[in-house]
Amino acid sequence: MKQFHIPPRWAWLAPFMSWLPGVGRSELKADFMAALTGAVVVLPQGVAFATIAGMPPEYGLYAGMVPAIVAALFGSSRHLVSGPTTAASVVLFSALSVIAAPGTPDYVALALTLTCMVGLMELALGLARMGALVNFISHSVVVGFTAGAALLIAAKQLKHFFGLTMDSGGHLHDILIQFGRHAAEINPARPPLPSRPC
Repeated sequence: MKQFHIPPRWAWLAPFMSWLPGVGRSELKADFMAALTGAVVVLPQGVAFATIAGMPPEYGLYAGMVPAIVAALFGSSRHLVSGPTTAASVVLFSALSVIAAPGTPDYVALALTLTCMVGLMELALGLARMGALVNFISHSVVVGFTAGAALLIAAKQLKHFFGLTMDSGGHLHDILIQFGRHAAEINPARPPLPSRPC
């Protein structure tokens, strides 16, 4: 069988062609087992991440599958992990919940628009070979971002933990103010409210 050859100057358009011809039956079997194992973990996680982001749960399934396919075909490495993350979900929620109510059609439209814009920016940065800029982000910035995301996630779950009916949208201080206003409604004897998307 004739092997498909891409001129070196166009190789960046189809990076998967550098490793795809070397994939045989044994590699496919190992990849299938890895995909099955990853799906068992990632797909439920995607639903949870969609809920954190204020999106309908099915969008978590889309985010768990589509980016993985795109990253596998056009990423710079065949050994990678891609998909939704808690930090990205929190950033999306905190950016859009002040504009539209989470879960509404307007919110979904804004989220899709924002993710398309971010994708185009990442594509432009990738084509410009500016990925090396990540090396200049200090560890302290990464730790601060992660800690901030954890605090925001915890604050968003206060209404579920204490069984309160309150708005958990907006910034961290807005959520804490709302919780303070409803703190008198906490009743330890009352069963928790049914879980709903944030």
